Amino acid sequence: MMQLQQWNFDNSYARLPGHFYTMQAPIPVAAPKMVIFNDALAQLLGVPQDLQILAGNSIPLDTQPLAQAYMGHQFGQPNMLGDGRAILLGEQTTPSGQRFDIQLKGSGRTPYSRGGDGRAALGPMLREYIISEAMYWLGIPTTRSLAVVATGESVLRERELPGAILTRVAASHIRVGTFEYTARFGSAEDVRILADYTIARHFPKAETYLGFLQEAIERQASLIAKWQLVGFVHGVMNTDNMTISGETIDYGPCAFMDTYNPNTVFSSIDREGRYAYKKQPQMAVWNLARFAETLLPLLHDDEKTAVSIATDAVNNFMPQFHSHWLAGMLAKLGITGEEPDDEQLITDLLLLMQEFELDYTNTFRELTLGEVNPALHDWRNRWLTRQDKKAADAMRTHNPAVIPRNHRVEEALQAAENSDLSIMHNLLRVLKDPHAYSAEQEEYANPLENSCGYKTFCGT
Repeated sequence: MMQLQQWNFDNSYARLPGHFYTMQAPIPVAAPKMVIFNDALAQLLGVPQDLQILAGNSIPLDTQPLAQAYMGHQFGQPNMLGDGRAILLGEQTTPSGQRFDIQLKGSGRTPYSRGGDGRAALGPMLREYIISEAMYWLGIPTTRSLAVVATGESVLRERELPGAILTRVAASHIRVGTFEYTARFGSAEDVRILADYTIARHFPKAETYLGFLQEAIERQASLIAKWQLVGFVHGVMNTDNMTISGETIDYGPCAFMDTYNPNTVFSSIDREGRYAYKKQPQMAVWNLARFAETLLPLLHDDEKTAVSIATDAVNNFMPQFHSHWLAGMLAKLGITGEEPDDEQLITDLLLLMQEFELDYTNTFRELTLGEVNPALHDWRNRWLTRQDKKAADAMRTHNPAVIPRNHRVEEALQAAENSDLSIMHNLLRVLKDPHAYSAEQEEYANPLENSCGYKTFCGT
């Protein structure tokens, strides 16, 4: 029996003190048109396909739409931010009792727009749809995309572009930057209120504020390890782009690495390589230190003692990250029962991949299929002595046959801007089961030749 699709909103965030947000409805658009709708996600959420609501032209009953306030360290510098072009409609309670934020991104100006028009272009919104769903199918915690609606209006960037609104679904939009904002502009009691709310929503087993901090750190250690294991480069790991829930958020200048190079940077504005692939773990530590600072009044009455407690907690990130990463790498290589020399085996593989400019994803894909690049011949002999033959088939579940190749994503976006959605739908179909190793995935598995220098841009 098919379930009734209906909005079932709660507004718990709106019941926090008023300085956490500004009450505001989305601004209606001229001629909304559905570009893509995520039927599978809609079934999970129990929501209908309602064009006018997803365009921001009407509001479901019992919603209290708002723009969230937060700040963030952007490339290390603190800035007052907030939802400059997004409106949180509320929290959908699913038929299974789960709670998800429903946010319209590109829904018009808010008090936090900082001079922007509050709108979004079709290409970046479809990019977020493609990459966020691909991350979900890869088994990586992420916000998801319910729909992209064309607004029938243009936005002016470097040129005139078709406008669009993305419906983003998240466990919540509480960020490190949300806590930074509260600590900077509120009181210790405000921090406590936000912490209590976040614990109740995401960390119900945390019995203390230290336990809350420790669990948040553990989630980030697991998340960043998953990024590294698939060659994902987030591109803009500012503190406002780190969710406390442990989900990947903000798919502006992100991309997947083709040729293995730990110094890989895609973002056009990251000229110093602050958020390079190899630096993502240490940037997570930096962000978590900012988070821990906001919790100091809750950790201990004595500031010096609180700092010591917080420092110890944050220092646990790297060992936790390394444990997750090593376990993931061993699984990718079909190795069970870790031995002392296994980490050197992995290190040597990565060094060879870098030296011979091998494709990251395809190297592991070929090993899974029993193939090997000639550059890895000697290394392979060492690896085979450690590979568990019973684990060989399981390698497929840890090594995707296909990822959202940058040139394929760009191809899909360019076609979509010219009203051809077929290329995007074909790409999404292939990405939906990344570990299938199907014949259809073969043509999507290879990188573009001479792809060095590929740059991505913030989703404006």
